[in-house]
Amino acid sequence: MTVRGPDGAGLWVTEDSRLGLGHRRLAIIDLTEAGAQPMRSTDGRYAVTFNGEIYNYAQLRAELEKDGAIFRSHSDTEVLLHLYRRDGIAMVEKLRGMFAFALWDARTRTLLLARDPHGIKPLYYADDGKTFRFASQVSALKAGGNVNLTPDQGGAVGFLLWGSVPEPFTLYQGIRLLPAGSTLLVSDAGVSSPRRYWSLAAIMQRATLQADAIPRGEERDYLRSHLLDSVKLHLLADVPVGAFLSAGLDSSTLVGLAREAAATPLQTLTLSFDEFVGKGTDECPLAEDVAQTLDVRHQCIRLASGELDHELDLFFAAMDQPTIDGINTWLISRAAVQAGLKVALSGLGGDELLGGYASFKEVPAIMAQARHSPWRNAGSAYRLIHSHIGTWLKWPPNEAGIPQYGHTPPGAYQLSKGAFMPWELPAVLAPDVLRLGMNALAAEDAAHAEEIGALNPFQQVAYLESVRYMRNQLLRDTDWVSMAHSLEIRVPLVDSALTEALIGLASTGRLGGGKAMLPQTLARPLPKNVLNRPKTGFTVPTWRWLRHRTDLSAWKQVPILRQPHFQDNRRWAYTLLHRMPEMRNFLK
Repeated sequence: MTVRGPDGAGLWVTEDSRLGLGHRRLAIIDLTEAGAQPMRSTDGRYAVTFNGEIYNYAQLRAELEKDGAIFRSHSDTEVLLHLYRRDGIAMVEKLRGMFAFALWDARTRTLLLARDPHGIKPLYYADDGKTFRFASQVSALKAGGNVNLTPDQGGAVGFLLWGSVPEPFTLYQGIRLLPAGSTLLVSDAGVSSPRRYWSLAAIMQRATLQADAIPRGEERDYLRSHLLDSVKLHLLADVPVGAFLSAGLDSSTLVGLAREAAATPLQTLTLSFDEFVGKGTDECPLAEDVAQTLDVRHQCIRLASGELDHELDLFFAAMDQPTIDGINTWLISRAAVQAGLKVALSGLGGDELLGGYASFKEVPAIMAQARHSPWRNAGSAYRLIHSHIGTWLKWPPNEAGIPQYGHTPPGAYQLSKGAFMPWELPAVLAPDVLRLGMNALAAEDAAHAEEIGALNPFQQVAYLESVRYMRNQLLRDTDWVSMAHSLEIRVPLVDSALTEALIGLASTGRLGGGKAMLPQTLARPLPKNVLNRPKTGFTVPTWRWLRHRTDLSAWKQVPILRQPHFQDNRRWAYTLLHRMPEMRNFLK
């Protein structure tokens, strides 16, 4: 855990030795010893260990001081102690930020665990009926010992389906992830079930009604006001804050608003590779144009292709749970630290909030196709036909599942964004593992399907993108990767208050198509070549590793993975699972 907090360490144990709280500190707000953790209240009743940032802590502190609270520090951590004293468990509903914390009440002998609404910060726990353990990383619980590390079928199957382990599963039966927007209580009586205090689906339904109160024609000013508010709060720090700049609409708008809000020019970073020079995949030229327009201090870091193999080995060594993504965040996080940054802003979350992904069009189209398919009751037969002539006709492989899976939003989303398709798993997983894993996932899948039943098509995709892709992959990767470099990445577009303010307008089309209105919120217009640039992703040479590194060649022994049309993201997912010795018995 040291790399998550290299600035200090703390340990506090109760007098009866029944409870211990530990903490590694990455000092961002109140760099003095007054901000050290675990932190205790002056009367000794409360103690807390906390990971993250509470962006509205100044407002909460002012309220608490009016109520008589006396503060000893300037940290957001101390706000948690006073807020719990006043409001109890309801305190979590007043917090705006990214957080995972454990707060002990000595009088009631109760430990409260809580996680932020979107799940930006992780909180893993293990309960064997005798001892309760929790940490920010699975690897920390493994290192502590006495945790059931029996491989979990649900986690393994979910990883192959999505390219990330779906919440609340991990790859181990004895370790679970506290769901986003949830609390959990531990007392002498035992461990409660997680209780959710924030529901994205409920927020979406309410936001649609609230959007009607916003006057027509004021959408741009409304969008700017709320974006700027979030950016200002995310700039709060006692250390310099930089930003990633990819020349996309999200990061460019974010940097522009941060430049308006910051007292001094922002430090921004763009990452590229030597082999991309002169190609459309090179983001540096456009990013430099944006940086000049917005008046920020910019640095383009170009990596030689030879550096990647070394960094990939370090990436694997630090990986907490397997993911088919994250290496791009690893490389830009390393560059940020080398540039002297301790905090960086990221444009993550704009696509989920405003409908920027192709899936917002693809999922409804798949559902429409499924509704009119004559093969709906003969899905297996259609897949068989597809397998024989689809490759010859260059049909997308995922289309084979439209008649069987495409009639529901989760099924259509699986076809649009999944890694492995359900019908492909028997070729790579042992039968019992697949059966038990699918059964374990069924309850979570049913809960998601029920939640989105009353949502409109835009909201359904936004929900699935947020809870499937963003929460389980993008945010989780951002956390463990950045923390492996002792860097805090903040995501102003993934903010519960911002979501509640904007999702209603976005889902009713009042913010235009996708993210088109984002750059209109800036005081300085972006260069036209940025506005007209098609959406691209940061490219890393996964294909080269899969084909040329012998330690990443296990997929070559599996017939289905050798098929020419098979996508590399599936080969990569299989390879990562195969790298884990405890998982190999699950695989064919």
